[in-house]
Amino acid sequence: MRALGKILAVHSYKGGTGKTLLSINLSAALAKRGRRVALFDLDFRAPSLSTLLQVDKVDHWLNDYLNGICDIDKVLVNFSGRVGNNGKLFVGMANPSVEAIRDMSSKDRKWEMRALGRLLALRSALLNDGGYDYLVFDTSPGLQYSSINAIVAADVVIVATTCDRSDVEGTKRMLGELYDLFDKKTEVVMNKVLQDVSGKLGKNGFQSDINQVPLLALIPCYCDVSRAAGTTVFVEEKPDHPFTKILNDMVDKLDKI
Repeated sequence: MRALGKILAVHSYKGGTGKTLLSINLSAALAKRGRRVALFDLDFRAPSLSTLLQVDKVDHWLNDYLNGICDIDKVLVNFSGRVGNNGKLFVGMANPSVEAIRDMSSKDRKWEMRALGRLLALRSALLNDGGYDYLVFDTSPGLQYSSINAIVAADVVIVATTCDRSDVEGTKRMLGELYDLFDKKTEVVMNKVLQDVSGKLGKNGFQSDINQVPLLALIPCYCDVSRAAGTTVFVEEKPDHPFTKILNDMVDKLDKI
């Protein structure tokens, strides 16, 4: 019998943590292991997956699915050829147009509740009936409705943070006031960690600050990763890069959760 799939929500307290880069590369790493993966852009205020994946136009955006215009299979774009190893990678992209961003920002509470219902329906449509192993939600930072909906729908929340003090403090508050509220399994990825002269990575007391929430990964500040500005899928293009190794270690851990 096939193991039940998981929904992962990649979230952060604020922007600039590398959340989208993690979402893309984690999805690619899962697919390269032979998994069937769907990655969704739920950052409707600053959509970026279509730009990073160099997609100018699609038949339907994720906005259309949440608006009840189409089924989810009409949204998903097949990127499986980019990962190989018999894995499958599909991506549902948010509409990056100014008009669409304005429209999504003006939604009322009733619409948000309907959108939550459609997100929850993905478990049945894709994990149970569609044979997907993982759904990955790249969320908007902070407490936007789309992020909260993603957290509610997820099985595991991966929280990306940096060593910046304001980021650490904001992440700590969310851990205690948001994820615990919904009783979510939570893992932290500490990104862009600086190394001292000995090559050791500094946590700045971070582990005690986050109330002993499991640390899924500690990622150094790689200059080439920063210079790539999200345009390189390292798991695909640089399989021997240390960042790729860290992503593969993350996959090992997530498979055991």
